[in-house]
Formats: sequence, C-alpha cells, structure tokens
Amino acid sequence: MTSVAEIEAEGGEALAIKADSADPQALQRAVTETVCRFGHLDILVNNAVILLRGTVDAFSLADFDRMYAVDVRAVFAAVQAAVGHMGAGGRIITLGSVTADRSGFPGASAYSMTKAVVAALTRGLARDLGSRGITVNTVQPGPTETDMNMDENIRALLRPMPALGRLGKDSEIASLIAYLASPEASFVIGAALTIDGGYFS
Repeated sequence: MTSVAEIEAEGGEALAIKADSADPQALQRAVTETVCRFGHLDILVNNAVILLRGTVDAFSLADFDRMYAVDVRAVFAAVQAAVGHMGAGGRIITLGSVTADRSGFPGASAYSMTKAVVAALTRGLARDLGSRGITVNTVQPGPTETDMNMDENIRALLRPMPALGRLGKDSEIASLIAYLASPEASFVIGAALTIDGGYFS
C-alpha cells in the first residue's frame, strides 16, 4: 500500500483517515475532513469489503448483517456523503466481483448477493447522477491475489479457473480503476466492468 509519506515524497498531497466502513457517521466525517483539507472531492472509490462464507443453513444472520453493512450499505452511505461535494466530471467507482454474475463455489451465496446489489445500485446511481456529469461504475474482479485469499490452498484451487491460468494482480485491478477515474472514461457510466482473466470464458 502506498503511504502518505511516499506520495508526499513524489510531490503530491495525501491524507490518511481511519474510518469504519460499517459506520455511516464515520464515513461522513471522513468525507468532510477530506473536503476541508482539499477543498473539493473529485473521485470516490468504494474498496472496503469483507468476505464471509457459509451455506444458507449454516450462515448466521449476524454475519449476514455484518457483511451487508460493509459490502452494500457502506457504498450507499459513502456515495450519499460524497455527491454533495462533487461536480461535473466527478467519478464514483465501486469494487464488486464476478460473483455478482456467477457464484463459483458453494457457500458464496450471501457474498454473491452483496455484489449483485452493488451492480444494481451502480446502474441506479448512474441514472440519478448522470445528468450532473458524475459517472458511476463498478469493477468486477475475478480471482485476485489479495489479503482476502492469503491461504495458498485456496489460491491453488482458484489459480486454474481463469483462462489465463493465473490469479489477477492488484496492480491490474488498480489500472482499470485509474482508467475509470480519468477524463478518457467520461462516456463510461452505469457499467459493471469484468476483469477476471477469462474466469467466465
């Protein structure tokens, strides 16, 4: 992860804020603090996610509520907090998952549901905000080397699934996010862009 010091060493400005994504008030404070520091807000990337697995007969409602709070409600709350500070050219990008379209393994039903909701929310927000020149999109990665799947046994299971025969890299996902945040993506809106190495091929 790039640190504030590294960004500042390159001549940029950065601010790190610790906030609980499941707490709407914390998200509001983070947005307010950011705007106070920089004067405006151009880009919102919703990247917080938790993945809890379990078949429907074993998955507790407490875990359901916890995952929904971070993976869905936090997205809505963050957008709600941010849009008042965004003008034309604003960008909202949310990390989804290919599981929005297809659950690749048992025990992923609740997680898949949250990602399908994110995709539907993205389409609706695009209609709400497009007339203001704000684009809203979601990026749907396939199996990727992240802290969520550190277990090598799980990685070995996932690795052969994409057509490319490997897991994605976080830098590859970040490149697509950077494109959506750029002026070149000004006509991309309401899209769920899959980046999965051929997971669905």
